[in-house]
Amino acid sequence: MINRLKYYTLIFITVLAASVPSIKVNAIYGYENMTQQINQLINNEPALKGAIAGISIRTATDGKIIYAHQGDIRLRPASNMKLLTAAAALTILGEDHTFTTEIHTDGLVKKKTLHGNLYLKGKGDPTLLKSDFDKMAEDIQKRGIKKIKGNLVGDDSWYDNVRYSLDLPWSDETTHYGAQISALTASPTRDFDAGSVKVLVQPGTKKGNKPIVKITPKTNYLKINNHAVTGPVDGKKDITIEREHARNIVTIEGTIPTKAKTEKEWIGVWEPTRYVVSLLNQSLTEHGIQVTGKLKTGLVPDTARILTTHQSMPLSGLLVPFMKLSNNVHAEILIKEMGRVVKGEGSWEKGLSVLKNEITKYGVNPNTLVLRDGSGVSHVDLIPANQLTQLLFAVQKEKWFPSYLHSLPVAGESEKMVGGTLRNRMKDPLVRGKVYAKTGTISTVSSISGYVKTKSGQTLIFSILLNNLMDDSKGKKVEDLLITILANQ
Repeated sequence: MINRLKYYTLIFITVLAASVPSIKVNAIYGYENMTQQINQLINNEPALKGAIAGISIRTATDGKIIYAHQGDIRLRPASNMKLLTAAAALTILGEDHTFTTEIHTDGLVKKKTLHGNLYLKGKGDPTLLKSDFDKMAEDIQKRGIKKIKGNLVGDDSWYDNVRYSLDLPWSDETTHYGAQISALTASPTRDFDAGSVKVLVQPGTKKGNKPIVKITPKTNYLKINNHAVTGPVDGKKDITIEREHARNIVTIEGTIPTKAKTEKEWIGVWEPTRYVVSLLNQSLTEHGIQVTGKLKTGLVPDTARILTTHQSMPLSGLLVPFMKLSNNVHAEILIKEMGRVVKGEGSWEKGLSVLKNEITKYGVNPNTLVLRDGSGVSHVDLIPANQLTQLLFAVQKEKWFPSYLHSLPVAGESEKMVGGTLRNRMKDPLVRGKVYAKTGTISTVSSISGYVKTKSGQTLIFSILLNNLMDDSKGKKVEDLLITILANQ
């Protein structure tokens, strides 16, 4: 009787799958309830009306697709693109890869004076902090140098001079997630938002006062125009912090109530190479070293010698802020670094060709993809959900997979460098700590792909790409419901 029931169930589902091309069911038994629940959700969810949903679910053990809805339709992945970038970087560069920053000189030291130029050569480190430049200045100070009778030159030639990826929206230019890409860049904090500064606006002590503005790191590279005022305690907070196009002028306007919480904004600087040179100059000054020449950009001459170097953390460590916090600049630097290492040119063109070639090793079909950057900020990037789950299945066998998995945000875990972009989502005990996944958001797009441990103890691989949404925040709620269905299996 049971065998006959299974037989008719098989016939029914086969007919259903044939009549609805967007649904593919490979593993029949045990997932009928899951299939029904997911179909009901995507067919009845108001947030998906007029939108496109690409869904792919595989078993982690054998990679078989157990559910797919429009799984082969190319959709915008947003930051799920970083799953490809991270996998390719681990394959090409390796977990132990570091980024070097060097200080060279073409001069000689006489009576505590360096007669010649000081060169700061960047090789892509996105984790440089002001404290690192302080250490470099300290190393120079230990050599007995009190004066540099020459110029301070920044060399960013390790990569090309194209600052923005092909489709970056012009409106993102002043943001930290749209910061310019340079081989010589710096971050304000240990979140490592390279190419940006952190701006804090605090209310003044009483109504009518100008708010207090603080920049991290402290720098004169940006000019602050503070036109804001402190309002009454019960007033409305309405503060804007904006940088002018192609200029390092930040204007603050609006009102902030007395005793209100600090307003924060991360602003991408214009020309990060020059910004880094200014930070090193500042560190040198603070260590009693005077630079008499100009602050410039240029190339380290072949005759120069190295005075000191700085090594970044290894790639396995960098992956944590990169993936947990979805750092666009890290993604694009990794693309250029792969191009530099494999093809001798640190450009998007060369780096993306390397990426495309590498992901074929994981069974991903490059002919189904449109790749325009490494971060997913482009609205032209296109990836089918089935290709993302294929990648996530295949990378499990790699020796670097523990680092890859560790870098993914973990559902409901409040610690920033654990939960990442999922720290405030899926806090229910059923899913908290059981979902490791990369999130993604650009205008009208929400995505999430990763691994979920189910109630029965198995691991499922999933990719959910939601496009053409009217409200991407509602898309996140749909994703959480879908993943909860998976967790319940």
